[in-house]
Amino acid sequence: MASDYYTPSGEMRVVMLLIYEFKKGVRNLVLCTLCPTCADLVRDRLQSQGIEHLSQSVNDRKVNLFFGDRDCLEAVSHFVHKPLNKLTPEEDFMLGALLGYDLSLQSKRFCERKSKRTTTVQGMCIP
Repeated sequence: MASDYYTPSGEMRVVMLLIYEFKKGVRNLVLCTLCPTCADLVRDRLQSQGIEHLSQSVNDRKVNLFFGDRDCLEAVSHFVHKPLNKLTPEEDFMLGALLGYDLSLQSKRFCERKSKRTTTVQGMCIP
């Protein structure tokens, strides 16, 4: 007998958890990379819940979908006009910080991207 209800995929369950965490204040900004069909479904869900979002096409099979606080999305909108792997070290650092990544690891990543011959010591880039 066919089911009369929708059972979300594992990917969609994760997105629902991220929406829940945003609404509870655990996250200020979320980035999901989804297929275009899933991105459409998530955008509909975000719109129905009044959650602001921003989309970036990666290729024919992937879409980066950002959602969260208006101020965070506004900051991100200044550099998502290019592929994320083309971000400057400064943009990459800022995006990671906005997404809530560990600041110490982001600092290390920034220094490594800025110069292959740098390291971090107590948060400072040392040549």
